[in-house]
Amino acid sequence: MTTNTAAARTTLARLLGVGVTFGERTALADVDLDVPAGAVTVVAGPNGAGKSTLLEVVAGVRQPTSGTRSVTATIAFVPQRTSIPDGLPVTVRDVVTVGAWGRVGRWRPLDRRARAAVDEALDRLDVADLAQRPFAALSGGQRQRALLAHGLARGADLLVLDEPTTGLDAVSAERIRVTLLDEAARGTAVLGVSHDPLLLDAAHRVVRLEAGRIVCRPDGAAGATGSAAGHPPRGGAGDEEARCGTVAS
Repeated sequence: MTTNTAAARTTLARLLGVGVTFGERTALADVDLDVPAGAVTVVAGPNGAGKSTLLEVVAGVRQPTSGTRSVTATIAFVPQRTSIPDGLPVTVRDVVTVGAWGRVGRWRPLDRRARAAVDEALDRLDVADLAQRPFAALSGGQRQRALLAHGLARGADLLVLDEPTTGLDAVSAERIRVTLLDEAARGTAVLGVSHDPLLLDAAHRVVRLEAGRIVCRPDGAAGATGSAAGHPPRGGAGDEEARCGTVAS
């Protein structure tokens, strides 16, 4: 990873004229979006605006109906809900370890570097003490932190998250906000959907989506540090209607 100052000028993912339709319904229309390294970019907007569809296109799990997608980065996609069945006997460490397969290959044993990445991710999200607990036994906040640890263990250049702090307790939400800002400081491109006013205020860039179209976008200036713990306040509105664009350093 490069440093935040240099990485903020590098675009790792780009959508040009992207549209997505489901039958006769338009989910996205003529969307242009750049996702730079070294910044937290948050997509805001009302429910049904197409935000999750936008993330899926960037992450590569949904093909656009029109337009182009270009990505020059490894990707870790952290959905809002996991598809792991509650009856599957997997521990928190198992879930995070699967993320580290991105470093060594699927089903291959982890090397020393990958094992260290798993341990670091567990520590950073404060779930190391839950490592041997069944994933199904976790609270909502603990699950979301474990899923983000899974994403971090991959060591990806681009981290894509759908509503990472929604419905969480204050401690879990703050831990996730701080971790995302720290990842950006390491040079990672962070792209997320959120209604969280604190995350909107902490973000380097905010894009607003309505009815599948971007109605407010960043101006491309370099981002700044955020307002979560350990990061100075930005003075943003903290309101997704008002906060849109780029906060300059």
